[in-house]
Amino acid sequence: MAEPAPSLRIVIIAPESLTPGPDADDEDLGAAERSRSLRIGLLESGYNIVAVLPSDIFLPERLAQIQPDLIIVDAESQARDTLEHVVMATRDARRPIVLFTDDGDTTHMRDAIANGVSAYVVAGLAPARVKPVLDVAMARFQVEESMRRELADARSQLEERKVVERAKGLLMHRHALSEPEAYARLRKAAMDKGLKLADLAQRMLDAADLLA
Repeated sequence: MAEPAPSLRIVIIAPESLTPGPDADDEDLGAAERSRSLRIGLLESGYNIVAVLPSDIFLPERLAQIQPDLIIVDAESQARDTLEHVVMATRDARRPIVLFTDDGDTTHMRDAIANGVSAYVVAGLAPARVKPVLDVAMARFQVEESMRRELADARSQLEERKVVERAKGLLMHRHALSEPEAYARLRKAAMDKGLKLADLAQRMLDAADLLA
């Protein structure tokens, strides 16, 4: 019988305290209740909350140390500023980001999603709805990452073809070879040296530039 998949390791970006101060207004009380409901929903669904972190200058270093599977931003009216910190902190190690907020101003929602936010949830959310939201966010992130990798691979292959074409042109010019002959010579040299064709072609172009 297959072992169950490990629960997601989640970091929440939010104030650590869920207890409003004596001077708390209705907005503060509502934010605290939303945060409690969110964390209850996460725990009831079997998620592993590994840390609750503030959005500060140390966030990139802390995320790099923890390596979470998913990041939840539990933000209030400062959602835009918090998201900017989180997006910058995950720029070099992308992870799915889910925003839960009571901020009714959604004018920056498009920018948030364009910058890597996988789900943007406004206003309250029952604990039972937390898991479906995160499931969709994870699925969306995985699809987008797959597309991103495919695009990067396509670009890399195009650049490699350009390098090989330039190397073939150099051989054809210097040794009066036909295109098939130049390609065959490149391919044989790459096989003899145990190199990728594009890597050998780049080395040849680099050497040619030094001798020019």
